[in-house]
Amino acid sequence: MSVKIAVVYYSATGTVHALAEAVAEGAASAGAEVRLRRVAELAPADAIDRNPGWRRHADATAAIAEAAIDDLAWADGLAFGTPTRFGTPAAQLKQFIDQAGGLWQDGGLADKPVTAFTSAYNRHGGSEATLLSLANVFYHWGALIVPPGFTDPAVYAAGGNPYGASAVTGPSGDDLRDAALDAARYQGRRLAGTTIRLLAGTRATAVDAAEAGPQGRVEDEASLQTA
Repeated sequence: MSVKIAVVYYSATGTVHALAEAVAEGAASAGAEVRLRRVAELAPADAIDRNPGWRRHADATAAIAEAAIDDLAWADGLAFGTPTRFGTPAAQLKQFIDQAGGLWQDGGLADKPVTAFTSAYNRHGGSEATLLSLANVFYHWGALIVPPGFTDPAVYAAGGNPYGASAVTGPSGDDLRDAALDAARYQGRRLAGTTIRLLAGTRATAVDAAEAGPQGRVEDEASLQTA
């Protein structure tokens, strides 16, 4: 069974972009059809120009399609990536999420498996707080949060963040950068695998209900009355 996964992210200088690519690779390796989408940049050009790394990354990824709410509607499962900003998601990703109100109101985000990943300059720079902050959004959506947990050695090797893959961009993260990408690939595979199992179960339930027909429903009601 093929499922559709949207990987939506914001990255200023490239770390979260690398994680997003790794999540997409992992999901694709599990058989998913993947859309990799960056959210729109909100910062003014002069601010970007003052940081050579920011400008370099913005130019290098300009060809990647910008995320649209239609991508969320299209997907069976979702992955969101952001650098941490004082323990919360970057404004660029939050601005995109805030546009999803109509889709949420129509029930278009309920029951979708969703996961998140992040980066920070320091080991304790707010990564877990950022992922937990995103989880508040997912609770409101009625989405099904799929954390990596401690379910694979890749999570331990990357520093042991059960909430989501997280990279350390400062000097203290040099020894973990490859491990963080491995953890992100695993997270993408886990998201895709969970989505596949969920949809397979949903479709099987629908088939069983259709085959049972009206008589099956009558028998269920009778059993409830005598239980």
